[in-house]
Order: sequence, then structure tokens, then C-alpha cells
Amino acid sequence: MLSPLLLLLLLPALLDLKPAGAALIRIPLQRVQPAHRHLSPLGAWGAGSPQPGAPSPRDKPTFVPLSNYMNAQYFGEIGLGSPPQNFSVVFDTGSSNLWVPSRRCHFFSLPCWFHHRFNSKASSSFRPNGTKFAIQYGTGRLDGILSKDKLTLGGLHGASVTFGEALWEPSLVFTIAHFDGILGLGFPSLAVEGVQPPLDALVEQGLLDKPVFSFYLNRDPEGSEGGELVLGGSDPAHYIPPLTFLPVTAPAYWQVHMKRMEVGRGLTLCAQGCAAILDTGTSLITGPTEEIRALHTAIGGLPLMMTGEYLIQCSQIPKLPPVSLLLGGVWFNLTAQDYVIQISRGGVRLCLSGFQALDVPPPAGPLWILGDVFLGPYVAVFDRGDSDTGARVGLARARPRRLGPQVQRSG
Repeated sequence: MLSPLLLLLLLPALLDLKPAGAALIRIPLQRVQPAHRHLSPLGAWGAGSPQPGAPSPRDKPTFVPLSNYMNAQYFGEIGLGSPPQNFSVVFDTGSSNLWVPSRRCHFFSLPCWFHHRFNSKASSSFRPNGTKFAIQYGTGRLDGILSKDKLTLGGLHGASVTFGEALWEPSLVFTIAHFDGILGLGFPSLAVEGVQPPLDALVEQGLLDKPVFSFYLNRDPEGSEGGELVLGGSDPAHYIPPLTFLPVTAPAYWQVHMKRMEVGRGLTLCAQGCAAILDTGTSLITGPTEEIRALHTAIGGLPLMMTGEYLIQCSQIPKLPPVSLLLGGVWFNLTAQDYVIQISRGGVRLCLSGFQALDVPPPAGPLWILGDVFLGPYVAVFDRGDSDTGARVGLARARPRRLGPQVQRSG
């Protein structure tokens, strides 16, 4: 979920995508000049109505580079059709459908005119479906039809997937978003219209050996790369071992149990334990209003109107206490440098808290959403598991990019 304040201050980046051959190749991301564009809050809430090529070398992960929007959102490139039509998509663990704008979109659907649109007539492998679908995100709705075609993702080619062609996107946030669409990496139970998620399709068709993926989100403001999505495994060069694995408690979103949260030495939140979602489609860390208010009282946050967001005095950052999350018996610490988003525009420096109030009603809530403010300092490995092991998430401190060793690939 992206804060409204950041919506007008985002920094786009372009990626240079090359096909992966037999050898796994890291593809760096490059920053470009700032532009006034923004992203929608993609958080899992309302992301969908929950309802109960040549293959790449097996046992090796596939790497997809990610662009970085000022530490606020990450996106990468995919191809749909034959020959592939390229789209920038948010890789979102909080939803399970793939969709892009359609060439057949409604004339008054403004987002269609500012983004790449899928042209079914230009694809020799297109197969119509025609089933109508609708998805409601936190601040935007879209409607369209389902279609079937080939997916190109990193070094993977030829996967047959069912995806959504968006015909109507009435929300302004989709109009000025830099990404074209969304590729959901949640569980099948979240998929609208019971569509098979892309990850499941890749595994079922033998293009991906195992349903495992990991995110490395580079939040170094001096770094040129936005990070990397690794399909089929993880890259040990991205993190400092060991990985701490947590069982997924409700296989729809990537939900785990958080035992508690400590703010410095004086405040305990989630004192009786609580549910937490790891969500790459959410920029900040969100939690129940009362607890977020208590947290900001402890760190001196100033409420920003009625948005649930808080400002921090930039001069106080060195003095702010750490915020520590107890997950799987291990403390995951966030320093103020981790949880304060620092923005500089036109000589003005602004500091925004990485914690935002969001009340998720029952039965899904109450819960915390651990977005990119957490998933930047910590690499997450998402493992769907099997009937014996069950789904789990592995967490480890991200290795600073500029200090990291030479890459050693691992499946």
C-alpha cells in the first residue's frame, strides 16, 4: 500500500531485460531522471474475492530484475503473446491474478491511453476465453475479460496462462501509475474466477522445477539497481545466512504468526501474538490504528491529516529507537534508517514514517502487513512447499549491495 504523500514524489527506473541462457545472469537496473508519476496502493485488501517456449534448466533459479520507485514500489517486465508484447508489472504477493490493459478497452478508460495494451490480433498463440472478471484493489477497481496466451518471464518462455485483459479501469491511480499491470504471486484460493495463478502454471507445465521464489529489494539510495525476483530458488549472495523459516498459517495471502513487536525498550505491540502478511504489493508496514498511534507516540511521529500516515523530524532519525519483530523465535530489527522514508525534492527534505494505520476487519483481520519497508532490509523466500512440508516463508537480513561478495548462484 503506497502512501498518498508518496504518490506525487515517486522516482521511476527503467530496466534492461535480457533473456537468460543456460548460465544465470544478473541483469542490473538503471535509474532515470525523476518524473511525476505514482503507484496505486496495491495491498492485499480487496485484491480479489477469496475463493476456496523452451524450458529453462531445471534445478536452477530464473532471475527477473525489478525496478525501484524511490523505495516505494517494485516492478519488472514480462511478455505476453507470440511474438511477446512487453508489459511492466508489479509482482504482488498479495494477489493471485495476472492482468494487463487491453487494446479493446473502453474509450473512456483513461489508463488504457497511458499504458501498453495487449493486442490479441497481433499474437499467433492467442486463445479467447471471454469470461468476465472484476478485481477491487485498495484504491482502484478494474473490469475485463479473461484470455489465454503464452507468457515470457525472465528466461522462461512458452508458458500457457490465463490472464485478464482490463477493459475498464475507472480509478485515477491506474492512469498515472508507471506499471501497466499486476502479476499476482499469492495462493490459488485468492484468484478471481478460479484462474490458475502464473506460478502454478509454470510449475505444472514443467518450466519451473519448484514453486519457490524470492525477493531482493535494494533500498540503497546510492545504488543503481532496484533488486531482483528469483524464480525457482534464492540467491545466497542477496542475504546473510541463515534463513529463518516460518510456516504459512493461512495459505491465501503469505500469512505468518508474529509473536510480538518491540519499540525500543519501552513499548510492546502485538503483545498476545498476531497475524502478519508479507506483501510485496504494499510499500509500508501497516497495523491496527491504536497500535500504530502508540508506536508513533514512542518515536515522535506527527499525524498527517486523516491519512493514517505520520511525519518524522529528520533531525531525530539518529536518536530514534529500533523496532523489533519476533518471528519464528528470531528478532528481526529495523533501525530508523530502515523504517523512515527520506524524500528530497527541490532542496526540501521530508521524512515519512514507514508505519501506517490500516484496520483490516474480521474475518481477515486484525493483522499487520509487512510491506517493502520490511522486505527491503530482509530478503524473503516464498516456498509453496508440498503436501508433506506445507508452505513457508524464509527470512534473512539482506546483504548490503555495495559490500556484497561476488555472486554465487544457488538453486
